[in-house]
Amino acid sequence: MPARSLPTRLLPSLSLSSSAAAAASSSAAAVAVAVAAAAAAAAPPPKPTDPALLLRLCTVLYQLQRAPDAKLHARLLDLPLPHASSSSSSSSLHELFLQVCSRFPLSWRPVHRLLLFLRRFRSFDPSPAASARLLDVLGKSRHLHLLWSTLLDLSSAAALSPGLLRVAARALGEAREISKIRDLLALNPSLCTAETLNLVVRTLCDRRMVDVAVAVASKLRASVAPDADTYALLIAGSCRGGDLAGAAKLWNAAAAAGVEPAPDAHDAMILAMLKSNRFEDAVAMLKSMRARRPRDVGLDSYRMVITRLCKRGALPHAQMLFGEMLKRGIEVDSVTLGALVYGLLAKRKVREACKVFYAIRDPDISLYHGLIKGLLRIKRANDATQVFREMLERGCEPIMHTYIMLLQGHMGKRGRKGKDPLVNFESVFVGGLVKTGKTLAATKYVERMMNGAVEVPRFDYNKFLYYFSNEEGVVMFEEVGRRMKEVGMVDLGDIFLRYGERMATRDRRRRAMNGLI
Repeated sequence: MPARSLPTRLLPSLSLSSSAAAAASSSAAAVAVAVAAAAAAAAPPPKPTDPALLLRLCTVLYQLQRAPDAKLHARLLDLPLPHASSSSSSSSLHELFLQVCSRFPLSWRPVHRLLLFLRRFRSFDPSPAASARLLDVLGKSRHLHLLWSTLLDLSSAAALSPGLLRVAARALGEAREISKIRDLLALNPSLCTAETLNLVVRTLCDRRMVDVAVAVASKLRASVAPDADTYALLIAGSCRGGDLAGAAKLWNAAAAAGVEPAPDAHDAMILAMLKSNRFEDAVAMLKSMRARRPRDVGLDSYRMVITRLCKRGALPHAQMLFGEMLKRGIEVDSVTLGALVYGLLAKRKVREACKVFYAIRDPDISLYHGLIKGLLRIKRANDATQVFREMLERGCEPIMHTYIMLLQGHMGKRGRKGKDPLVNFESVFVGGLVKTGKTLAATKYVERMMNGAVEVPRFDYNKFLYYFSNEEGVVMFEEVGRRMKEVGMVDLGDIFLRYGERMATRDRRRRAMNGLI
């Protein structure tokens, strides 16, 4: 059947209705666009810490870091970045720049190009914190030319703060640019002071660049003479690095210049001598310092020497220095008393050690550690565990080191064969390593268990406790502690139960330290 054709007189009205519908739809779309634009204009600008804005900005900076300026600036202008017109917007802009610097810590190009854009289109003046982060990025990326030009701009604007000087000294020192550090201080006459020199030297010595610090001080000697603090910093840095000969040369140079180094240098030299087992020289230097500058010999110096002498076993010298402390009226702290208790116990003078310990009304954890460590040294692990129980009863909360000492004292540094075939070192500690997937660390101990006479490394009880520091470990410590007490290992069982109760998770450790357990 043929289709009917529309009447001719109806066609004009149909065409008019379709054109009206198209016009209505286009006007509706225009209204929607206008409403969306008005809503976007009325919406508050995104915060500088907005993850979406930071992601878009960092993506544009990374992808177009080598693009022409026009293309990069066009893309950046499309982003809703804040302006520096008001104080709040200026702080937002600084925060945004710091966020970008933290996301590009080793790449200078995106950060530098963003800085150029913000200076041109947002009237951005970087704050000291922003300048420090910029210098840090330039230094870590080893772009020394741009770093030096930035420092010249900052020095011309008199904006070199101590924080900027520290960052610049660290970056130039790592690149061994000693002449540039000297030129940096020579740019501004106000920087040629002993305080600025000590700031630079301290920064370099903290980064283990003592040789650079010595070279900088030597090059600046004509304009800034090193003082007692400068020599003290250099000597202490050399001693921390193990260069005792270099520290002695610096000491002689200070004496030749007529400068007496600060007391920190004496303590650093004594500590370096003690670490290198030169105890006689350390004691002799302490005596000479006491004769020349008695006010500078205080508790820190005596405590350092007494602690090392007690660990070495030179108890008579330690007791002599301890008596000298009391004679001079220096107040004794718990760390010194704990070291003395350990030294007495190491010589099996248990009665004297207990007399010193119980003479203190409220012993703290340092004294308890000295007593426990000394008892474990003379193979009296049961007595050490009893001290641990007394420590808990008196409200002194143990730390991780306490449990590690007790486990080493009971089980040995490399593990001992237990009496019970089911509850012993292999089943608890080696089996625990296997259970946590640390099969490589447990291999040697399994070989010793199967073959015997196999040299095994020192067992890391700290890592073992770390592997089970979770809710699953709480159940494990309770179960193992209960089984140990059932087979007669009461002391070890108490240690495991106490650790599972108070230390197995971070929340339990926090509650135990606050006295809530």
